[in-house]
Amino acid sequence: MQYEKEAPEMAAAVRARFEATKHHVLATLRAEGSPRVSGTEVAILGDDLTAGSMWGAIKAKDLQRDGRFALHANPGDGSMEGGDAKISGRAVEIVDPDALARYIDDVAPPEPFHLFVFDLREAVLTSLHPDGDRLVIETWRPGRGVRRVERR
Repeated sequence: MQYEKEAPEMAAAVRARFEATKHHVLATLRAEGSPRVSGTEVAILGDDLTAGSMWGAIKAKDLQRDGRFALHANPGDGSMEGGDAKISGRAVEIVDPDALARYIDDVAPPEPFHLFVFDLREAVLTSLHPDGDRLVIETWRPGRGVRRVERR
């Protein structure tokens, strides 16, 4: 994954946020263009961040029509420990029978289902500076590396 190659430390921290809890918030686009938020679970399979969906679910229909998404990791207990992670990009539906069979073997979802892999175009990790007096905002975009900003 390009993200992990270009920003390994940040990618590890963002991955930890998505692995820390089961439920996250997915933003998709409705047919008329307004945002829709839905709860979702993600799975990291190999190098891919994936999300399954119940067959025919509205969020799956949104992603099939327009793959743009934003995904916010559950912030946990509000302590900011580990940071607050958000990613965005394009979701691509997986329809290959072999890939779907591997997902069934790894995750055992209720069937039938939709499966999407997320192609990242941005990742943001917001954390509290160790001194406790400011926020640290790290942003990654493909080919641009990590940009770091501190705010008081």
